[in-house]
Amino acid sequence: MTQDSIFIPFLGMMLLTFIVWTYMFIQRLVHMTAHQIDPQQAISPDKFNAMVPDKVSAPGHNLRNLVELPLLFYALCIYLYLTSQVDTGYLYAAYIFLAFRVLHSVVQCTFNNVNLRFASYLVASFALWYILIRSVLNVLSLLN
Repeated sequence: MTQDSIFIPFLGMMLLTFIVWTYMFIQRLVHMTAHQIDPQQAISPDKFNAMVPDKVSAPGHNLRNLVELPLLFYALCIYLYLTSQVDTGYLYAAYIFLAFRVLHSVVQCTFNNVNLRFASYLVASFALWYILIRSVLNVLSLLN
């Protein structure tokens, strides 16, 4: 394992974001074209979501989710790389984060079972909190 290994789940998250964005764009374009919705009617996210079914608005909600906690994930990956701290524990946690964020996105963008979506979100979050707390503890130990 090399320090660069952390960039596989890092880029995986970026690829997931691109896939969800593409899916969202296609869903919206197809729906708006099929229902002859004037883009001006969708002037805000609230107005757009009120006009479309959940299956069309769900990918947009998921895309917003992909710029919340993953932002911290990206920062931590870069921190771990720059400080040469990437090890098996961090790498496994990063892969767990990625895998369960993928599951979360698939669920939210398709059949949207809230219990499964929440469970996948929770597991991914715990993996992220592991990375964060362990990083903070490492910094604190260096200060002592």
